[in-house]
Amino acid sequence: MQFHHHGYVSADPRLQPAAGTGIDRPADVPDEVDVLIVGSGPAGMLLAAQLSQYPSITTRLVERREGRLELGQADGIQPRSVETFQAFGFAERIVAEAYNIAYMNFWGPDPENPANIVRTARTDDYGLKISEFPHLIVNQARVLDYFAEAAALGPARIVPDYGVEFLGLTVHEEGEHPVEVRLRDKTGQERTVRARYVAGCDGARSRVREAIGRVHVGGVSLHAWGVMDVLVETDFPDWRTKCAINARAGNILHIPREGGYLSRIYVDLGAVAEDDDHRVRRTPIEEVIRRANEILHPYTIDVKQVAWSSVYEVGHRVTDGFDDVPEGSDRTPRVFLTGDACHTHSAKAGQGMNVSMQDGFNLGWKLGSVLTGLAPASLLATYAAERRPVAQQLIDFDKEWSSLMARKPEEISDPLELANYYLGTAEFPSGFMTQYGPSAIVADAAHQALAEGFPLGKRFKSSEVVLVADGNAVHLGHHAKADGRWRLYAFADAPAAGAASALADWAEWLATAPDSPVLRHTPMDADLDAVFDVKVVYQQRYEDVDVAKVPGIFRPRSGPLGLTDWEKVFAAGISTWTSTDVFDERGLSRDGVVVAVRPDQYVAAVLPLSATEELSSFFAQSMVPARASVTA
Repeated sequence: MQFHHHGYVSADPRLQPAAGTGIDRPADVPDEVDVLIVGSGPAGMLLAAQLSQYPSITTRLVERREGRLELGQADGIQPRSVETFQAFGFAERIVAEAYNIAYMNFWGPDPENPANIVRTARTDDYGLKISEFPHLIVNQARVLDYFAEAAALGPARIVPDYGVEFLGLTVHEEGEHPVEVRLRDKTGQERTVRARYVAGCDGARSRVREAIGRVHVGGVSLHAWGVMDVLVETDFPDWRTKCAINARAGNILHIPREGGYLSRIYVDLGAVAEDDDHRVRRTPIEEVIRRANEILHPYTIDVKQVAWSSVYEVGHRVTDGFDDVPEGSDRTPRVFLTGDACHTHSAKAGQGMNVSMQDGFNLGWKLGSVLTGLAPASLLATYAAERRPVAQQLIDFDKEWSSLMARKPEEISDPLELANYYLGTAEFPSGFMTQYGPSAIVADAAHQALAEGFPLGKRFKSSEVVLVADGNAVHLGHHAKADGRWRLYAFADAPAAGAASALADWAEWLATAPDSPVLRHTPMDADLDAVFDVKVVYQQRYEDVDVAKVPGIFRPRSGPLGLTDWEKVFAAGISTWTSTDVFDERGLSRDGVVVAVRPDQYVAAVLPLSATEELSSFFAQSMVPARASVTA
């Protein structure tokens, strides 16, 4: 963590100095705001945490609940989400309190006595096999708490406005704040607020979605599940291990929860008649517990306390649009839908909260860039273009996983099929299969061969390097905070620092040329690295890199004191503290390569060091000139 560059800090360094709208923040929602977030779910709270890094933007979050969520329904945290938590500064703390999924075990009928169940497979969980981050279980309420903390500690000091109900909105064709929003405050009084943009993060029954005329497309399958968070006494030996249980009496997905005692159980309630009219949702908890015991035979559970329970029918729906732009129109979107407001599915794949958070991450930096003048409003159209296909992929995956989970024993020819599917598809539920196509913010793959381990449109997969300034091994990607900045990673060619090289030429161009994206798009009164966080990784061992000879673009001065940032120069050579070389691990060209990464951690461009014109043109597509002395 870096701090002190604005002066000595003796208190909590996570508390950034208040600025702009964070100074003397009004208690009530102003009559005019830049961004109004409706709903404090995972997408809404992440969006607030991201926009808190933009203190020049007036952002408010309204939530009709009277206070924080106390018990969330979502609990599965995939590795991509933990990676995101790292960018927001709380991954280590939430990992410490969460349940870490190390194994998933599979149970089926005992061939010698099919009325009983036996363990058929024990599989390592996929989390740490494909990421440095684990697969976790933790209450959704705690995830929201951490994002709320990040939002409150950011310069804009964003805190939810609880007890405020969204009633409806109207989008006008003209005006600086064209979205007219009707709210009801804590006293029951109705009022009107005008916003530049509105983000509907208000769940599956979204009023924002209804207000812009969007509808869910899909339906409910004829199958029901009971779900309960319980404290039990049991003789089932895998009670603290995630399990998929397939028995003659039905199916259970069992997920241990954080804290060492609590567990969540999804209990198969079987097929639902077409004329049921949702009566199955009134199934009493006693029946769910009875079914669970029937499935677990010869083991039993004695439920001591039910913390939460529900009954649901599996539904798969995607909204017909993720913003308010009519089909065929090219106008700027003003209202956006995120999370359950635009995609709903079963809970058993552990995707809802995770995909919702990535919706918020995708939208947040784009709103920030547009409202601070760094990008044209056309950038906002990429939100729906990128996130809607991801939602459809999620629905397709969840349909298959749900159908596999609901099968009867006689429908299963291979008892290892579910385990093999679980491991074989691991990259998708982990959150690492998302790949955005070419656009103004994702370049084509003409130079992909220079960095095979950083696929364009996919998230930047971190790797260990050595920080030259102090010799410590660090994860390169963990230095990328959710601060709205682009990252430019320059992987050097062979010559050492200070010698003539392609890297030296590239660094000189980036620091001095009129078409340099750093000079073109960074405001005159801002720090040199305020928009682009430029880092270099040399091929040598850190002992062989003379930091004094590293080009100045990699050693910028920041803050009002003008202090040199020493944490942008890295070495790839294997040393005392590392066992891998990022050039080998990620298939990087030894002739050098530039990897541009978006503020939401997705790879945007891969270019040779010599392709300065291409790099300049790439950013000119999605950013506007910021310096008066530079012409577009």
